Amino acid sequence: MSRPPAARDAVLDAFERLIIADGERGATLEATAREAGVSKGGLLYHFGSRHALIAGLIERLHRLIDEDVERIHSAPDGAISYFVRSSVDLESPLDHSFVATVRLAQGGDREAAQAIDAVRSRWLVEMGRHVDDRALALAITLIGDGLYYHSALRAEVGAEADDGTTADDIGPKEMDELVALLERIARESPVE
Repeated sequence: MSRPPAARDAVLDAFERLIIADGERGATLEATAREAGVSKGGLLYHFGSRHALIAGLIERLHRLIDEDVERIHSAPDGAISYFVRSSVDLESPLDHSFVATVRLAQGGDREAAQAIDAVRSRWLVEMGRHVDDRALALAITLIGDGLYYHSALRAEVGAEADDGTTADDIGPKEMDELVALLERIARESPVE
């Protein structure tokens, strides 16, 4: 009798959490099994090696990107609005997989670095399907990167204003203005 897929997902969730919290060196097979609440043998049943565990994480990232691309194409407010607004979506499953994969890439894992490059290229291609100007599609994806890193950094340092409130300079009004600007540029951009 095969083990339930929930155990496999629990192992991947634990691996992601450990990489994000402790870095790739702290995400050993033993620590991952302990964090997932499975035996090391149970972990090895699903992932026969650390390399297989990393491959599973990258596979998950690509699956989540496929789902994100579907949302880009079906977003009621349009692709630009969805992409830019979702760029500040921290603590989502996609965010966790992305951050864990970035941390692996920063630690020198080539497959993780290639996966991050593939994800960024995929977003550029998908935005290009909605924006006729390639330079504008690139600008939108880079703005998404900037918004993401800005939000992640502010969340990590707990940015607060002098009065103790969160000092978020990209509120709903600013986001609406940014999306409106990008959509206006896309409408006015000459078709190549």
